[in-house]
Amino acid sequence: MRIDVVTIFPDYLAALDLSLVGKARQRGLLDLRVHDLRDWTTDRHRTVDDTPFGGGAGMVMRPDVWGTALDDVLGGEPAAASPGRILILPTPSGEVFTQRHAEELAGAGQLVFACGRYEGIDARVAGHYRDAGLDVRELSIGDYVLNGGEVAALVMIEAVARLVPGMVGNPESLVEESHGAAGLLEYPVYTKPPEWHGRGIPEVLLSGHHARIERWRRDEALRRTAARRPDMIAGLDGTVLDKHDRALLTELGWIVADGGRLARQDDGAQAPVPPEPAAG
Repeated sequence: MRIDVVTIFPDYLAALDLSLVGKARQRGLLDLRVHDLRDWTTDRHRTVDDTPFGGGAGMVMRPDVWGTALDDVLGGEPAAASPGRILILPTPSGEVFTQRHAEELAGAGQLVFACGRYEGIDARVAGHYRDAGLDVRELSIGDYVLNGGEVAALVMIEAVARLVPGMVGNPESLVEESHGAAGLLEYPVYTKPPEWHGRGIPEVLLSGHHARIERWRRDEALRRTAARRPDMIAGLDGTVLDKHDRALLTELGWIVADGGRLARQDDGAQAPVPPEPAAG
């Protein structure tokens, strides 16, 4: 996978040389390049922004500078973009980035992050490349505002890069973690020493009984998700839950209603009534 980041603060992306992402770059799993937007300016002040049309506070990043930069990074005219090439604009007004986005983007051939600053990038940039046939994503990492897109780019790059084959040492760790395929938050984890500040660890984890441990972890994941992210419980497919899952969720105040959807009991939802057995 190739990942390009265009920014006016290249040093901000130095963190990409650290940890697993840095090792992946060294091993050739990621072709990760950081570009200085000011390299595409033409005036002596290396200007990348100007005042907004219509007035208002702040400055807006110029489309001509961004267009020249992105054309070069994309390797030619945007209309020639391959299906596996995606332009990402981190912005607080974008769609909220989730693990599902990370999984999808991990299959791309090239990701280009355009990190805006000030009041953002002139809106014509996204429209131009979208009209030219490029896959353009405007994504947000949460309901808050940062000074620029670099922090958001770091978050998204790490979330995507760790899904690239060979990136994480034990691929099984990707299956059970929070927001994974199970649709739950991860269960609590423990390590040595077995006693710390008067706190022990759940006895089942010392039992060596793998089925019981697996069940305990599943139960704890359900409990934690119900307490912290009820929206995720509501999004579960009740038709794939086993009898134990359903019993625990009932204890936690949830039922499997019509169509397999999960609903809170205190919302007045009721489980479907099983059909009467046939006479005779």
